[in-house]
Amino acid sequence: MTLQQLGYGSEFEAAFAKYRAYGNVPGRVMREEREMYVVMTEHGELQAQVAGRLRHAALGRADFPTVGDFVALVCRPAEGNATIHGVLPRKSCISRKIAGATTDEQLLAANVDTVFLVSGLDGDYNPRRIERYVAAAWESGARPVIILNKADLCDDPESRVAEVESVAPGVAVHAVSAVDGRGMDALRAYLLPGQTIVFLGSSGVGKSTLTNALAGADLQDTGGLRRGDGHGRHTTTSRQLIPIAGGALLIDTPGLRAITLWGEEGDLSNTFDDIEQVIARCRFSDCQHRAEPGCAVREVLSQGTLDPGRLENYRKLQRELRHLEGRQNQRARLEERARGKQIRQFTRNREKNRYSHLA
Repeated sequence: MTLQQLGYGSEFEAAFAKYRAYGNVPGRVMREEREMYVVMTEHGELQAQVAGRLRHAALGRADFPTVGDFVALVCRPAEGNATIHGVLPRKSCISRKIAGATTDEQLLAANVDTVFLVSGLDGDYNPRRIERYVAAAWESGARPVIILNKADLCDDPESRVAEVESVAPGVAVHAVSAVDGRGMDALRAYLLPGQTIVFLGSSGVGKSTLTNALAGADLQDTGGLRRGDGHGRHTTTSRQLIPIAGGALLIDTPGLRAITLWGEEGDLSNTFDDIEQVIARCRFSDCQHRAEPGCAVREVLSQGTLDPGRLENYRKLQRELRHLEGRQNQRARLEERARGKQIRQFTRNREKNRYSHLA
């Protein structure tokens, strides 16, 4: 495949110009496994590693390549490998906070045009989780599309579609079945040449089955639910970019047990615009929506026109992002302090070496 078929356009070529002067060639990351990468280049597929200088300059995981990235490479086609010397600016990036107490960003996919947010119309169905995924998708810069898979297991999928549309205004919602084929034509309309689509969702929602159905081939292993708890098996173990007939590019991802947002509080506006419009009508700008007079939020709650669960999820995500911002600010201060210490030490050593011959 050519890079143009992989979505490489004029904006990436403009960013690559500074690397071309050093003899680098562009490529796209097709697969990532433990800091080893498979990249597609004008020389074909090559195994790649990150250059030492790029690794040393990285401040966090976000500075390393991920699946979907366009990168600058020194290629050794005769040896089948390459070295990554730069990552081109991303037009979109799907990410989350890594699990645990560490404050760092985990990249899931880059340069995505459409995010297929997959939820099952079985035990996996959860509108609150869907809201969280939608917020992460809007934050990425890509277009979210909600897929309610396993419509063949639901007695009334239309009512589920209506419910999800009410909590995800402005987002297309499709009820489909990768098993019997219903609704799949609506998804194929997104598979345009050069377009990159990523699947996000929990284990067992059918992401790999959907990938195979849209590709028209068994590209990914699939599995059912585990006995006992009804949860899905992890049939996809690594992220990879898969070109399919017609020119679209699909990224299947391992199932996510949770997606913790990585962004700013204002990033919730697209997902919860209805709630923020109500809040804007409160008499006081610092209204806590408890006992204050003129509270528009309490008014719509009493009228039954706002789901209390949706409001609580909005507040939960707000708290999460505020906490994240505080941790990020603290980390930035520590990193700045460490850089200052390194600079001072370097200066002292340089001055010491300059006058050492006089001793």
